[in-house]
Formats: sequence, C-alpha cells, structure tokens
Amino acid sequence: MSDEQPARDPIGEDARIDALEARLKAAREREEQRNKPHGTVESDANYSAGNKVLAELLGGIGGGAFIGWVIDRFAGTSPWGLLVVMALGIIVAFRSIIRMSQTPK
Repeated sequence: MSDEQPARDPIGEDARIDALEARLKAAREREEQRNKPHGTVESDANYSAGNKVLAELLGGIGGGAFIGWVIDRFAGTSPWGLLVVMALGIIVAFRSIIRMSQTPK
C-alpha cells in the first residue's frame, strides 16, 4: 500500500459537481410543478356539467330540426313541422337543463 494521494479529489468535494447537483434538483422541481395536474375535482365536475348542458342544447335543437324536417318532407307541411318540433326540442332541452341544475350534489 502506498501513501500516495489519488490524482483527483473525491467526487462529493468538487464544487462543479455540487453546482450540477443543485441545478438538477432545481430542474426536477420545475418539472414536477409543470407536470402537476392543475385542475381540481370541483373544476372537473363543472366541466362535465357544462358538457352535459351543451349536449342537451345541441341535441334538442338538432334533433328537433331533423325530426321536423322529416315530417315536413313526408307530410308537405313545410316549414311548420320543422318550426313546431324544433321548438318542442328546445323546450325539452331547457327542461332537462333546469332539472340538472336542481339536482343536489
């Protein structure tokens, strides 16, 4: 066994390595913050409720318009079948939206 010292100092004592470790730690913390989900359960529920309302409105208007158009084509009552059934679709959609808003959470 020789009494010679190693050519390099131990890794933990090198200032460049310490600085690199600090930068890596900061980068990991930034990455965790970036990847952390921002929404909460409440905002997800609100988003879901908004999608349900939109689907009800589009379904009521679109479904009523389509069924009214079909009635007009076969019965020759243009445009009254379209207008009446689309109005009924809108009424049903709003009734459903009001019912959704009144259900307890």
